[in-house]
Amino acid sequence: MAALGSPLRTFRGLLRELRCKGRSYRETEAYRYLKEAFRAHRVTSEKLCRAQHDLHFQAATYLCLLRSVREHLALHKEYHGKGERSTEEAAGLVGLKLPQQPGGKGWEP
Repeated sequence: MAALGSPLRTFRGLLRELRCKGRSYRETEAYRYLKEAFRAHRVTSEKLCRAQHDLHFQAATYLCLLRSVREHLALHKEYHGKGERSTEEAAGLVGLKLPQQPGGKGWEP
C-alpha cells in the first residue's frame, strides 16, 4: 500500500482542486465540510485512531479522483477530434502539399 502522506497536505490538495472562480474558497460549503471533518478526526491520545486513518484514506482517494478528472478533461479538450477533415487539412497536418488539380476537377489520365 502506498503511503498517504500528511493529512494537512491532503486537505490542502483538496482545497486546491475545489477552488471556484469568482469567490473565495472559504465561502463554499465544501470547504466548511472538509474543515469540520478533518477537525473531528484529529489524532487523539489513542494509540491507533482508525477513524482518522479512514477519513484520510477516503480524502486521498477523492483527491486522486478530482485530479484525474481535471487532467482527463484537459487531455480530452486538447486531443478531441473536431469532426471530419478535408483532404487538404489532413495533408496539411503532416506538412504535405497536394498537387493542384487542373480545372478544379478530378484527375484525368
